[in-house]
Amino acid sequence: MMTEQAGPRSLVEHLVAAEGAGFDFSVTSDHYFPWLEEQGHSPYAWSVLGAAAQATSRIPLMTYVTCPTLRYHPAVVAQKAATMQLLSEGRFRLGLGSGENLNEHVVGGGWPSPQIRLEMLEEAVEIIRELFTGDNVHHQGAHFDVTNARLWDVPDELPPIGVAVSGELSCALAGRQADLVIATEPKAELLESFDRHGGRGKPRIGQLPVCYDPDKDAAIARAHEQFRWSVGGWPVNAELPGPSGFAAATQHVTREDIARQVPCGSDVDTFVDAVRPYAEAGFTEIALVQVGGDHQLPYIDWAEKELLPALRDL
Repeated sequence: MMTEQAGPRSLVEHLVAAEGAGFDFSVTSDHYFPWLEEQGHSPYAWSVLGAAAQATSRIPLMTYVTCPTLRYHPAVVAQKAATMQLLSEGRFRLGLGSGENLNEHVVGGGWPSPQIRLEMLEEAVEIIRELFTGDNVHHQGAHFDVTNARLWDVPDELPPIGVAVSGELSCALAGRQADLVIATEPKAELLESFDRHGGRGKPRIGQLPVCYDPDKDAAIARAHEQFRWSVGGWPVNAELPGPSGFAAATQHVTREDIARQVPCGSDVDTFVDAVRPYAEAGFTEIALVQVGGDHQLPYIDWAEKELLPALRDL
């Protein structure tokens, strides 16, 4: 459920369809802004998740990812995650990351350096885990204070915590603190680092943007319009403050550039070939991000009939 490209009711409708089509899990972005104005949406992810939990019965749900440091205090994230786990009857996973200036700048206070953001994320995870015990929590840390906080509705099965990684420091944090790891590139070295720091045997989730359309040229045009922001890479994307910055940073990205990175069209082998590097690198799950909210339902129908059976043979 990509909140940047569809409104809240459509996102829930899409998830119901995905559950019916047999998708194994779902993920939900958590933004205040879309990356590009052309995407056109950004509803509150946690309200959408609550509605989705009631509209479905099988498909797992996951934040992909929430930043628990600036826009949300970690004590609030813990409460939201525990509530979601109860609403979904054990289907929720809490994906966390160090955030993007795009979304976190709205509360003021500036944008910390990457090292400070990782320090804040690690402290936030520690606070969330403390609150998941159901005990009263008092915390005075380098970045956060928690005063006499307690979760009154704690699920028997706690939501697993995932951490998004992009380099050695974040992999080390994930290995120490996370139940699973999240990455947007099929880099085996990220998983190897995660394993070295304690992640061995834990789930690992990759992400791949795709753009289904029977007209391949139309798919490429749509991917360029709405997803060209992705070519900048994490070091750039985490720093830009708004859609206009992403538009400026990607003004020279061509349709050919996007077509090389995003599988487009309706050829199943093209999509399978794009997923294969994730499987070979050791990822256990892959989140397929279909570009274009208006085209989600046709994509899901095609995926049920053609793509999912082919991917299960990998």
